Amino acid sequence: MEYTKKIEVAYDVDVCVAGGGPAGVAAAVSAARQGVKVLLIESQGFFGGAGTAGLVPAFMPFENGVDFLADGIGREIYEASRQDPSVIMDRTVGIQLERLKKIYDDLVVEAGVEFLFFSQVIDVIKKGRNIEALIVSTKSGLLAVKAKVFIDTTGDADVCALSGVAYTLGDEKGNTMPASLCSLWADIEWGKMWMSHTAFLEEAFKDHVFTQEDRHIPGFCRAGKTSGGANIGHVFNVDATNVQDLTQAMIKGRKILREFETYFTKYVKEGYENAFPMVSASYLGVRESRRIQGEYVMTIEDFMNRASFEDEIGRFSYPVDIHIANPSKDAYDAFVKEHSSLRYADGESYGIPYRALLPKELDNLLVAGRCISADRQMLSSVRVMPACFITGQAVGVAAALSIDKGWQVKEIDIKALQKRLKAIGAFLPNFTEEG
Repeated sequence: MEYTKKIEVAYDVDVCVAGGGPAGVAAAVSAARQGVKVLLIESQGFFGGAGTAGLVPAFMPFENGVDFLADGIGREIYEASRQDPSVIMDRTVGIQLERLKKIYDDLVVEAGVEFLFFSQVIDVIKKGRNIEALIVSTKSGLLAVKAKVFIDTTGDADVCALSGVAYTLGDEKGNTMPASLCSLWADIEWGKMWMSHTAFLEEAFKDHVFTQEDRHIPGFCRAGKTSGGANIGHVFNVDATNVQDLTQAMIKGRKILREFETYFTKYVKEGYENAFPMVSASYLGVRESRRIQGEYVMTIEDFMNRASFEDEIGRFSYPVDIHIANPSKDAYDAFVKEHSSLRYADGESYGIPYRALLPKELDNLLVAGRCISADRQMLSSVRVMPACFITGQAVGVAAALSIDKGWQVKEIDIKALQKRLKAIGAFLPNFTEEG
């Protein structure tokens, strides 16, 4: 079927950011604070991505035990999220859903960013090595957005894929990490808990409570006096770029959630006797999707070597965290072994190079968040929210800085980028202004 349509150019801006998750908010706000005109496009009715629509219950650590790594915009979000002491845990902060939505709203509005909710990028118009416009589906119909620089923070590298950028998906066989359907629970008695939430799994497996024997349960994080967010239950064999996979995974995720309700209330009991899931997420928690092939591909060797780069835009330290390949004890034991061995001591970190945020094929496109250029093991470390603040902040400043280079993001002066990032708080201990 062939289909053509004349589409209005509804926006013509300096920088267009596709995807309003943590990386997208950081990118849009950082660019706008540098004085350029920014449009942020988001498919949901609020910002935050996995931490809001996905109900992921907590931020992973912003620091490495010594240094605050996700500084700048990350620190602003961290400090605002810590206002309720009940959500502060060891090196992590539980997410209070409506508080986090408001934090993002305030950041975006106060920076003067234009934005669209309920809007989805569906196509790209290119000319040579540049994107000219994005085609966006909205409730008002299709519209076109022109910009000088585009930033892909969709999590799935949607803009990159539509533009013909090379990417990798999954392992050598195309297998990806399992997804999870997170949820928010009520009537948890936090003070009564003493038993590990995995203590009765084997008993529940024997009683056929679960349709799959999943021993890898990240668990609950406190969200209030009697509420908590749950990251429990893996959905396997999901390609996050396949609409049929996503559709069936939501059904499976809700089925698994009912099984966990039985498990926690009837087996674990202590603190959970009256607990129940109030709501499951409106979209699937995806850990792995497309990874672009950028000017530099971060690898597990970079993690092992605590790598530093001349063009680094930040440093990070989260462990290698590839979730179980299948619901078996062997897969879980392999995960535990890898996760415990590929982690850092306090004060250690690796650099994130600017080149990993640059698709090879285009000159006015930047990438941040879960879909940057990295191998599977490395991406399993750099995919979490504090790292998204780091990469998002960097591409936002880089996009604004490219005005002096004809909006060609690969031509910017790296020292100038690092200087601006340092000025807004970015953790760049190796930066010196000397050449």
